[in-house]
Amino acid sequence: MDTASPSAALGRRHPLDPLTAEEISRAAATLRAHPECPDGVRFVSISTAEPPRDAADPVRAAQAVLHDVERRTTIEARVDLEADTATDWRVLEGVEPQMTEAEFLAIEAAVRRAPRFQAALKRRGIDDVSLVDVDPVSAGWYDLPEEQGGHRLARILAYVRPEPGGNAYARPLEGIFGLVDIHTGELVHFEDREPVALPAEVGEFRADRIALRDDLRPIHISQPEGPSFTVDGHEVRWQKWRVRVGFDQREGLVLHDLGYEDDGELRPILRRASYAEMVVPYADPDRFYQTPLDIGEFNAGTMTNSLTLGCDCLGVIHYFDGAWANADGEPVVVPNAICLHEEDYGTLWKHMDFRTGHVEVRRARRLVISSFITVGNYDYGFFWYLYQDGIIGSEVKATGIVATQAMADGETSPYGKLVAPNLNAMHHQHVFCARLDPHLDGGGNSVVEVQTEADPVGPGNPHGNAWRTVARTLRTEAEARRRIDLSTARSWYIQNPTRPNRVGQPIAYKLITGENTLPFAAADSSMLRRAGFVDYHLWVTPYDPAERYPAGDYPYQHKGGDGLPRWVQADRSVEDTDIVVWYTMNHHHVPRPEDWPVMPVARIGFELKPWGFFDRSPALDVPPSRPGEGSCHAHREAAD
Repeated sequence: MDTASPSAALGRRHPLDPLTAEEISRAAATLRAHPECPDGVRFVSISTAEPPRDAADPVRAAQAVLHDVERRTTIEARVDLEADTATDWRVLEGVEPQMTEAEFLAIEAAVRRAPRFQAALKRRGIDDVSLVDVDPVSAGWYDLPEEQGGHRLARILAYVRPEPGGNAYARPLEGIFGLVDIHTGELVHFEDREPVALPAEVGEFRADRIALRDDLRPIHISQPEGPSFTVDGHEVRWQKWRVRVGFDQREGLVLHDLGYEDDGELRPILRRASYAEMVVPYADPDRFYQTPLDIGEFNAGTMTNSLTLGCDCLGVIHYFDGAWANADGEPVVVPNAICLHEEDYGTLWKHMDFRTGHVEVRRARRLVISSFITVGNYDYGFFWYLYQDGIIGSEVKATGIVATQAMADGETSPYGKLVAPNLNAMHHQHVFCARLDPHLDGGGNSVVEVQTEADPVGPGNPHGNAWRTVARTLRTEAEARRRIDLSTARSWYIQNPTRPNRVGQPIAYKLITGENTLPFAAADSSMLRRAGFVDYHLWVTPYDPAERYPAGDYPYQHKGGDGLPRWVQADRSVEDTDIVVWYTMNHHHVPRPEDWPVMPVARIGFELKPWGFFDRSPALDVPPSRPGEGSCHAHREAAD
């Protein structure tokens, strides 16, 4: 069931709401009318400009990034959507903005037309160029001769489909390497190395092209009284939670103003939460350049999927549309860009009094807010969860198709694994950086690190079982660059040190880390220079509205050193102040045959768990399931 978004209420929209298609069009027109706007300017992004925190009456505004192709400059500007005026006009030199969808498609078309590329295809026996897919890859920066000269560049990977609609990634065109000038479409560097025969298997996975199992019975999700959440514009209320759901052209799904109603008081927890950057470094030295920063180099919002009822989401669904600006400044609306639903999540809590036999048990529900993006071969689902016990969860679901290489008979690679005959999938990592803007009960917040220490065996610990926890406040940015340490059960707590709970402890939320590892790239590698945030699992910075992206505002072709590594050099105080917590999580992917031809979802995530934030379990008042609801009865096969 779809409870589709109603039209925006008449009147003034909330300053944090995503831009509508009409607002994007109006912002683009206002920018074009600015006296400094050059002819032929290309639009890179137009998103909601979040108001200053101290604004008494914040206006609705847009923040835009434009690209002056002729002068090779990037333009930033703000548009007051209530006055239709452009302000804060800034011209930036020496930076490259994100690659637009129009550039992506133009690169593929230009490469297909290039005589050297066509000759390489003929050398491989390929005559039908319409079956050839050319995936542009962000250029990075390696200080190579072909990177000099001030070009806006992209690298290319090529594949050939076995037939229209077939799986191109099953047949990589090995030995073709190129560097394209995005502005001119010229191949400024091209290599046609020794061809490798195409793998024989076509790697089909479409439902209309493979045999399907026939023993799967339907599951019906029924909520005859409707969902337990309510939606007013972009504000959602569910089980004492409140949150505003947002959409940003760069980051995609964003949450604002997340709080919990506790004994009649709305208690703030997070001002903002998003995935601000990700990087996918590959391990093959021949593919050194495959280290895309997919959010900062391509804009996640422009890659957002339109979700499908019954497939992407199940149950009683409320959808939020998303809108972004194409290169011409025209709005592109993504229907059903964000899915909101609630789902059963097993047992919430239970106890049986074994003496009396009395049982108390509660079923858990969680609220799910999700979106999916597709970045070439990979698909990523970004999920945020709210739970009845006060937990905030987040998860990235990685699926899609692994990056492939063709292999000769008998050939293997130490930098990947065969997933099918003559088809190698490269080792790689998926690294995500979540930007969390805590606001626990207002006021200043701090991060406290807690480690576990075992007591030495002695008179006070004769049996060697004693251990205790030792806490310290991370006082500065330098102190707050931290890595997970299993040997000490290291953990981190976001606290409001000035507001104790009823037993005298500072209220807090604990960061529960999930799967993680460290990068294996060399310390002086281009990847670690350009995506330095991957070097630590935790960073804490004082809030600065200009510090939004952990690899910097413009990582495309940037030489590195920007973002978090640069900001924390100031070693500012992060104690009892307005802070931002950055959590980096790293999925280490050594491919397996079961990942082919389309990869089952791999999950990586974290939780924020209340730790003294409440005086008792906030799930205590969840009522028991009612008889006949379908959650407390068993299904039994009829006996013969």
